[in-house]
Amino acid sequence: MSTSSLPSYRALDHSRIPTYSAEPSAYERRLAVNRSRLRPSGEFVKQSKGGGVSIRLTAQENNVSLPVYGCGSSIEGTVELPRTDGVAAVEVKIEGTLRLKEIAEGGTVTHKLCSSRASLWDADRASVPCPTSLRFSLGLPATFTDGKDTYPLPPTHEVHLSGVPGFRATIDYAISAYVYKGKAAALLPVKQNNTVSTPFVYYPRSRPALGLPGPMTITTVYPGVLESADWTCFDTVMAAKSRGVKDIVAKLYIPASRVFCLSEPIPFHLTFASSAVSLAAFLPYVLRQSSVDVRNTTIAGTKTDIWRVLSIGEGSFRHACDGQEFMSFVGEIAVNPNTRIGGFKAGGLFIKDCIVLSMIPPDPTKSPFSELRCVVPIRLTTDPWSSDNTGAPFLQTEYSTPSTPEESHAGSHFSDYQEQV
Repeated sequence: MSTSSLPSYRALDHSRIPTYSAEPSAYERRLAVNRSRLRPSGEFVKQSKGGGVSIRLTAQENNVSLPVYGCGSSIEGTVELPRTDGVAAVEVKIEGTLRLKEIAEGGTVTHKLCSSRASLWDADRASVPCPTSLRFSLGLPATFTDGKDTYPLPPTHEVHLSGVPGFRATIDYAISAYVYKGKAAALLPVKQNNTVSTPFVYYPRSRPALGLPGPMTITTVYPGVLESADWTCFDTVMAAKSRGVKDIVAKLYIPASRVFCLSEPIPFHLTFASSAVSLAAFLPYVLRQSSVDVRNTTIAGTKTDIWRVLSIGEGSFRHACDGQEFMSFVGEIAVNPNTRIGGFKAGGLFIKDCIVLSMIPPDPTKSPFSELRCVVPIRLTTDPWSSDNTGAPFLQTEYSTPSTPEESHAGSHFSDYQEQV
């Protein structure tokens, strides 16, 4: 083919090529980005009292008091021996235990949450001398069973329920390294000098599958807001006790997902409607119920459980608008920053979360209205929703889902909560 028949091309004008940057310009917006969370590079080291063995755990934050692991994590590290003469075998073991103890009557139930053991070196099978550093990797299970049901592996937690009888529930995890000496690996480890153990924190992280919706549109027409599918309304009535007085209708609006991050305020809208009443002072509270069932049995159709309800957050609100027969407010609930985990169920231990709207007349004996209480089950997550995969890496199966009213109200004592003055 003759080169004279080829078409001619104009030289590329580099000045017409747009410039690109990692961050969007003022007239651009980011649609999506995939960023992986950097793995911690710190280490946690625990040495036995006699100095005969140490365990070094990797992938930890710097200066942590205890190692921390999440859902599906692998516990990785090394067992280090200053001397290896006389060593018959070396192994590591991880254990998780749920203990439910009835203090007064002495009843105790123990569930093994996880138990995994790995042999790192055995003189009977090894062809080389025992090394001074032995690597290991043990994975944490995603679930456990109490012999009746299967549950997600619960986080490290402790609950004390005072009273008569009193109860204590603990969920703890530990990793141990054993150095066996003697001719047989079946010999028990020599205490102190050849055994090292440390507890670790199991902290499964979660986040909502959806972000919070935008604020509801305020209007002067009842119910004071434009209702949308992104918000769910919970109706409650404060019944009138006197003739000629109308009931107070309360409409509490919260995001329809009912899944919220512990560190972010929970938005809500609130409308009260009546004809001629004075509305009592009120605040919505986030409540938590801790329930311990030591026997985990049913007697005469009633669960033999001990329960406690406590407040882990408080709501604040401001006036939004008025109509002829209603008053509308907008606000948010802030969860106590000391609360680090959401609700879960493990054997006989239940942690449940909900929002409670309570209206109590200043003087109930003289008020023409009964008390009002609205209970809304919710779920709380450790991390906020993210649209660009920043923060901790999550799998789709790790997203929290809202509890159903049937699940959250079963055996619930939220209605018995009374504000402590």
